Amino acid sequence: MSFGLTFRGRKAIALGLGLGAMLLLAACGKDKELEYKEQSVYEIYSQALGYLDDGQYKEAAQYFDEVERQHPYSVWATKAKLMAAYALYQSNKYDDAVSALDRFIAVHPGNRDVVYAYYLKALCYYEQIADVQRDQELTQKALDSLQDVVTRFPGTTYARDARLKIDLTRDHLAGQQMAIGRFYERRVQFLAAINRYKSVVDEYGDTSHSPEALERLTECFVGLGLVGEARKTAAVLGYNYPGSDWYKDAYTKVEGVPPPTPDKMLAQGEAPAPQDAGTSPPSPTAEASAPAQAAPEKPKLPWWKLW
Repeated sequence: MSFGLTFRGRKAIALGLGLGAMLLLAACGKDKELEYKEQSVYEIYSQALGYLDDGQYKEAAQYFDEVERQHPYSVWATKAKLMAAYALYQSNKYDDAVSALDRFIAVHPGNRDVVYAYYLKALCYYEQIADVQRDQELTQKALDSLQDVVTRFPGTTYARDARLKIDLTRDHLAGQQMAIGRFYERRVQFLAAINRYKSVVDEYGDTSHSPEALERLTECFVGLGLVGEARKTAAVLGYNYPGSDWYKDAYTKVEGVPPPTPDKMLAQGEAPAPQDAGTSPPSPTAEASAPAQAAPEKPKLPWWKLW
């Protein structure tokens, strides 16, 4: 046997083994489909619910899909579509869940449970919100989907919860703009930082980041030598957040001294400016002072809506 034939033979064997390994890995990485076994819709649906109750969400999703495959015209097939999406959501397969929910919404736009489909889709994006230092594409999708729930179904319990999550989502998007602004400001790129801080004030002025954005705008204007703009910005900050540390810092940076306290103004014969009731921050309530939950517990499926 020649050396050339031996080399080619070994090369062919190695190539065959490599292809076999790739096919094996692909097969392992893909969820194994259920073998077709004809059953009644009640039997399949009951098995799916059993897996769901046991927390075996992958198996539950497969059996809910099996309901549609074997009994596509049953009323239970429609319910099973939404249940399969819920099982995928619970197993953190958010992309698959969103695809299933989009199909449900497209095929059953008038179904009584379509509001839950919109809400669950929003949750799929909401629970993927990343740290403010990372890309916020999913955060924006979460915001858009939550606003969609509020717009389409304003009087529902889902809309009320969506409004709360919208506030948290907008605060998160504002936080990203602040992080980018600080990055530019640390590098003395004041114009780039100003654009970011202005976007927070203009687009997210009702979030917790607004006073810091105004203070840092003041810093940047001082850094550029624009003292007039710095004073205007500090005045806006003082009008809206008169007792905040951010205002004290901004005033000090512009005037070189801390702002006068009410006691000091009275000692000098000056009356402190009256606070406008509409601009003073409200007194904190138990609900407002409670820390926001970073990772809210996944809601349970509202069975009364599906049965």
